[in-house]
Amino acid sequence: MASPVRPRFEDTFSSPVATSPSAGYPFPDASQRQYGPRGLLRRGSTASSITSIGGALDTGSINHPTIAETSQNAISTILQHPIMRTGLSASTAVPTTGYKAPTHRDIPPVALTNIPHIEAKAFQPYLAQVGSLYEAFQRARNEGEGETSLFQRDKKDTRNEEWEAILAKRLQRPGHSRTGSMSSTTSTPLDMPQPKRRQSGQRRHAVTPLSTIPTVYSEEDFHLENPRTFDIVSEHSEIVRDPSGAPSGRKSLATNAILQEKLSWYMDTVEVHLINSISTASKSFFSALGSLRELHNEAADSVNRIQKLRKELAKLDKEMAIDGLKVVNLKQRRDNVRQLAQAMMQLEDIVKSVQGVEAMVENGEIDQALNDLDEVEALMAGRESRLSNSNEHIQYQRRDLRRIKALEGAFDDLTQLRYRAGRGFEARFHGSLLTDIRRHVDQTEISATLQRWGVAYTRLKPGQRRAPSAFPGYMSIGPELRAELEAEMRGLSRARYTTQAATTFRAIVLRETKSMIRKHLPSSNDDDNISTVSASTTGGRGMSQQEKSSILARNLRALDADDWYQMLATIYTNISEGLRRLSVQVKILLDITSNLPEHMLKSPPTSPDPSSLERIRSPPAGRARAASSVQAEMQQVLDLSSLLGEGVDLAQAQITKVVRVRSQQNAELPLADFLKYFTLNRLFADECEAISGRSGTALKSVVDSQIKDFVARFGDSQKHDIIKVMDSDKWDAKDFGEHENELLSRVIQGSTSDAQPWVESTMIWQLSTNGLNDSNGSATNGTAGTTAKVRSAVVDEQKYILPESALAMLRSMETFQHLAAGIPSMSQEVATLLLESLKLFNSRSSQLILGAGATRSAGLKNITTKHLALSSQALSFIVALIPYVREFFRRHLPSSTASHIMTEFDKVKRLFQEHQNGIHEKLVDIMSGRASMHVKSMKNIDWEEAAKNKAVSVSPYMETLTKETGTLQKVLAKHLPEPIVAGIMIPVFSSYKEQWTSAYNDVTIKSAAAKERLLADAEFFQSRISKIDGSADLGEQIVKVVQAKSVSNTVTPSPAPAAVSRASGQDAETHEEESSTEIKGHIKEEESNT
Repeated sequence: MASPVRPRFEDTFSSPVATSPSAGYPFPDASQRQYGPRGLLRRGSTASSITSIGGALDTGSINHPTIAETSQNAISTILQHPIMRTGLSASTAVPTTGYKAPTHRDIPPVALTNIPHIEAKAFQPYLAQVGSLYEAFQRARNEGEGETSLFQRDKKDTRNEEWEAILAKRLQRPGHSRTGSMSSTTSTPLDMPQPKRRQSGQRRHAVTPLSTIPTVYSEEDFHLENPRTFDIVSEHSEIVRDPSGAPSGRKSLATNAILQEKLSWYMDTVEVHLINSISTASKSFFSALGSLRELHNEAADSVNRIQKLRKELAKLDKEMAIDGLKVVNLKQRRDNVRQLAQAMMQLEDIVKSVQGVEAMVENGEIDQALNDLDEVEALMAGRESRLSNSNEHIQYQRRDLRRIKALEGAFDDLTQLRYRAGRGFEARFHGSLLTDIRRHVDQTEISATLQRWGVAYTRLKPGQRRAPSAFPGYMSIGPELRAELEAEMRGLSRARYTTQAATTFRAIVLRETKSMIRKHLPSSNDDDNISTVSASTTGGRGMSQQEKSSILARNLRALDADDWYQMLATIYTNISEGLRRLSVQVKILLDITSNLPEHMLKSPPTSPDPSSLERIRSPPAGRARAASSVQAEMQQVLDLSSLLGEGVDLAQAQITKVVRVRSQQNAELPLADFLKYFTLNRLFADECEAISGRSGTALKSVVDSQIKDFVARFGDSQKHDIIKVMDSDKWDAKDFGEHENELLSRVIQGSTSDAQPWVESTMIWQLSTNGLNDSNGSATNGTAGTTAKVRSAVVDEQKYILPESALAMLRSMETFQHLAAGIPSMSQEVATLLLESLKLFNSRSSQLILGAGATRSAGLKNITTKHLALSSQALSFIVALIPYVREFFRRHLPSSTASHIMTEFDKVKRLFQEHQNGIHEKLVDIMSGRASMHVKSMKNIDWEEAAKNKAVSVSPYMETLTKETGTLQKVLAKHLPEPIVAGIMIPVFSSYKEQWTSAYNDVTIKSAAAKERLLADAEFFQSRISKIDGSADLGEQIVKVVQAKSVSNTVTPSPAPAAVSRASGQDAETHEEESSTEIKGHIKEEESNT
């Protein structure tokens, strides 16, 4: 139903922020409803249609002032109520950057239809429905216009109570509708509004919540420019009708009065909430502002009072406290000066006492010097002296001066004096122990020691009864020795040198072990016929250490089997008795240290620490004897198992060197002598295990590995023998005599049963005892003389004319079989060694004949057809013997390993090459180690003093280095082909290049003369090394390195540099010559054999 009079659109779409409560419910008044002209209504409708909603909405209002749209500067944004409401935030600005406001041209004109005239009585039901509401609105509006301020709370509360009561009655009454409530009112809009009396007991009702407003207005992206948003706000009203006039079912926006009233209702609701927020926040804001001003005034007053109080305190402090502190400081200063004077007197006494102790040590008065040292330490620590007469002349109070800077050097002086006194007692201590060991070793018979070993060995055999044994001699310690050791240990304890002396004693014992081995070795002088001839050519000059080492190695090789066995028996028994005696001495020392007073047992660290010295000199009360202090240190330093283990390891290491020199001779021994030698080593290994007590540890492994080492060394000696024979073989036919036939028959018989001589030689420990008594026997050569007629070997009715190399291989095969028959448990290792010997023979014959190696090793002019034939005969002879050898090892090997050993006979050449590579690498490692020793010797030289010695142009280390390198190259060139020699020397030169380049770079040169002296060594190295093939530019590069070195400007003096330089050079040269004994011996032997 169309209304005859429509409200103004300017009023209904005005801004939601209003300044008067009259805008809360913007219903049109009576004059506007009834008497408004139609033209004015049309213009208002048109303006409403074209006005942009995003800007100022109420631009055409006449009755109400225009209010700007809510923005960031709105009052609701500044005074935000703490209770957040739901819905759209009033402070949210509406962004319009994404949309463009429509203009008059964008919106087509609205085609207005003619509104028919309707009688006023037709609106009577509507007026009766809204009349009561309009009356309340009008009354509230009239009362609001008389107020002078918006924030007068009494009037505002009264006004709010009135219209909120009316709204509550009409809108929030449950169970009633708007129509029903309106119909009950009999008043009309034409009647004058009658004010109603406000009831005092009327309750205030809550305002309309914001949740009644649709959520589309609360969205962040709310823009009326957006067609979708505008369509939702306009409730899908039709803005422009279809020109065709077809009905669309949608209401026209221009005539939708209900929508306009809804929008007006929404704005009134927002305005009411805004008024409440402003009224609530205004009171708290001004209250907080007043509190802030009061707090500021109180703070300013407090600051003034504090400043006044500070001035009063400063005045009081200046008048009383400072003057009192000055008096106290002056008294303390006077006391400090008095203490300083007494400390200076005490310091003077300390200096004089140290000088006196030093004089006593110089004169050898060690006991008295230790007494005075104790007194000096007590004086430095501020303690009373133990001697009563030493405290009588003290006129001051003693203080602890150990921490003052003036006595820092005194600690070093006292430590040095104690060290010198301790060295004197150490010499006595070591002399007593070593003298006792040597006397015991010299008085003990070799037979007694071997008998003790035999008893211990037979004890391990099942079914044997233990033979009665006498009390061992090494267990007897006389009272004289114990008294000497007690006095010496007491002196060491007072000198605080117990641990150092015990540590040094370990090294001395190890050196004594070496001495036991060295003194029983053959003399290093030329005392045989061959050496006498060579000595006559030297012109009577003194021999160098290298020449002595070569002579010693030659004399060891020249010993026969009985002399060699006797020498080893003496060495082994002396080591056993010495270590047994040492174990008893260590136990005696531990017993002595456990009975010494505690104040003698504390051994402080090397650097003096005042706190530690205090603990040393102040033992706890109630303990007159030491429990475990130095005894624990002695047990740690002289660890019996460790000390004996080191002694055993050192002895075995030294003996291994000695045995290695005779490895070839031991391998060439007859089987009986070899088994006797093996038994002696077995007994010695068992004794070492019994001495050390390391059952199942490293010593056990050493003994077990030594058994394998002997077998391996035996195989190596056989290889060396084969190489020696083949290198010297002229490849002529040799006579196959009776001795060789006997060997051949044993090898062939071995395929079915062991030969009788092999079985008889299995009584090894009994033969060892007999061998000891027969000390004058000589070794059997086992080589039959050659006859004029050359006889052939016959195998399976096949005759073979053989050279000397084949006969040597036959002897080696028979020896391996003999060893395997004597020690069946080692059959697998022996078979492996025999296979390696066969591979060596095959590859070596290929080198000598096909590789023309015999022209260099044996001096053959060339390789002839005869040589090739003899080589073929030798190979065929070995091939004929291989089946017999295989059957021999098949009988002695277990089935699990027999098949593997049988297939290894076809891998001769490859295994030989691997073995040769190992030998070459060993040679390179030895020469690299020699170079490292020379580098160390070079670094110990003082080049400033060496440059002053014009008599010596080249250093000894450089002469030794070049001489060793030249000798090695000559020996290798005589025995090996050039490619192999190059393969060995090139890595050696590479090692030289790396080590000497680094060494010369690290040397500091402080003068031009020192650089010239160093350059002389480098040029000497270049002149000698450049003559050796494969050196390339090694010498030139070393010279360039020295030439490129710069001279340092700082010179640090050192005491007696010339003596130190010469001593270090001599020591280094001596160490180098001792270390090169073994390799030089082998090189000399190879050179002489060639």
